[in-house]
Amino acid sequence: MAKDGSDWEGLLKWSLSHSDATGPQRHLSEDDRRWFMEAMQAHSVDVVKRMKEITQVMQTPDHVLEAQGVTPADIEDMLDELQEHVESIDMANDLHSIGGLVPLLGYLKSPHANIRAKAANVVTTVVQNNPRSQQLVMDANGLEPLISNFTSDPDVFIRTKSLGAISSLIRHNKPGIAAFRLANGYASLRDALSSESVNFQRKVLNLIHYLLHENRADCTVVTEIGFPRIMMHLAASDDSGVREAALQGLLELAHFKTSDSSTNITVEHDKLKQLLEQRIKDISMMSSEDLGAAKEERQLVDSLWSALYNKPSILREKGLLVLPGEDAPPPDVASNHFEPPLRAWAARHEPNEGPAHEKKEAPLLLGPAPREADYVQTRTDAGIPEDELQGHAPSKYLSAYLFIIPDTFLKQGRQENERLSICLVVMLVVKELCDYFESLDLTPHLPIGETNFSVVIHSLRLGPSLGPSLMP
Repeated sequence: MAKDGSDWEGLLKWSLSHSDATGPQRHLSEDDRRWFMEAMQAHSVDVVKRMKEITQVMQTPDHVLEAQGVTPADIEDMLDELQEHVESIDMANDLHSIGGLVPLLGYLKSPHANIRAKAANVVTTVVQNNPRSQQLVMDANGLEPLISNFTSDPDVFIRTKSLGAISSLIRHNKPGIAAFRLANGYASLRDALSSESVNFQRKVLNLIHYLLHENRADCTVVTEIGFPRIMMHLAASDDSGVREAALQGLLELAHFKTSDSSTNITVEHDKLKQLLEQRIKDISMMSSEDLGAAKEERQLVDSLWSALYNKPSILREKGLLVLPGEDAPPPDVASNHFEPPLRAWAARHEPNEGPAHEKKEAPLLLGPAPREADYVQTRTDAGIPEDELQGHAPSKYLSAYLFIIPDTFLKQGRQENERLSICLVVMLVVKELCDYFESLDLTPHLPIGETNFSVVIHSLRLGPSLGPSLMP
């Protein structure tokens, strides 16, 4: 019978006792069936029903929730649960249909910091790589509270979470990028770089790099409002992630050339050159372990130097751009576990070396089709019944050009369907070869050569209808 509480151990024992396929089939009693259904229902969730319940709570005014004993911690737990549900793109899109998107955006203005942060997390999950939900959030004016929290929230943790939601909302979303630019988004990103939080700085720089990569024309705006100087300052940061992100931004600006030198990064030419020389000096003094960790930074410094001065950096001359072993191909791990069948078969059946066991492979002969007598004699030697040879003209059949493979290849531990698959592949290859030879007015003749061979194809018509006939 069903037990109260979580009875996972009982469910496991029941499953194991009913999973023996070798024993006689058992029929469930009504008690066992009832216990199983109750145990499953007790630990399964109707996601849509649960999301509707969460939506109803989000739509309830705060003072009503407080009167019913619902605390901010309860709301936080509820948002954590909602985030798990909307990880499914279908559930994320259904959030608006059941009326939960607008109250979720309302939580971005909550007086409780943790609720604002968790609401931003849920929005990030809803819109990430989801064009439909991105449009729904834009239509619900969801970008405005996110930008407000990103620019003016006193808690840098919430500013970081809001920036993550903005980044997910406008990525691969041209209307979102346009709305962000109109909301003075670049100025907000510039001001955010003055934060002391390196995590926040990294996220800001990464978003800037994405925006400049998507629209090179924005390099002019970014340069005019002072980004190059800020990026050069951050390129000397103690945090490697901040340095790399700043160098990426500078590289995007360096690639952007304009006729007006006042809007080009070369205005800061001297300072930038000093920065790069210092970075090269610091990289040269790194230990081998630190050099391995700074691989991306080394490449960025060299690329930026090359973009500005049209020549490689000193890192190349010193051999620090590509360390020994870095340009080697990755180890072939997959082939050890997923070895191709033919290669595995060849390894298991490698012929013994030595003069006594050496065999010469029969060459592929190109020339006219064999005569009728040779054709009949060859096919007879191959074991094809004589009655099948009657009326078969070599000029009308591919069987005039015998294709043969070893018996051992077909019979060594292979099932019937495997042998048929091999034969079909072989036939298609031979058909293509014969079509090619025919176009050149040449006729391939594949001789039998050694003994212990089976004829795989002995009647394959040339023409529109392909009628293979396989020997047993």
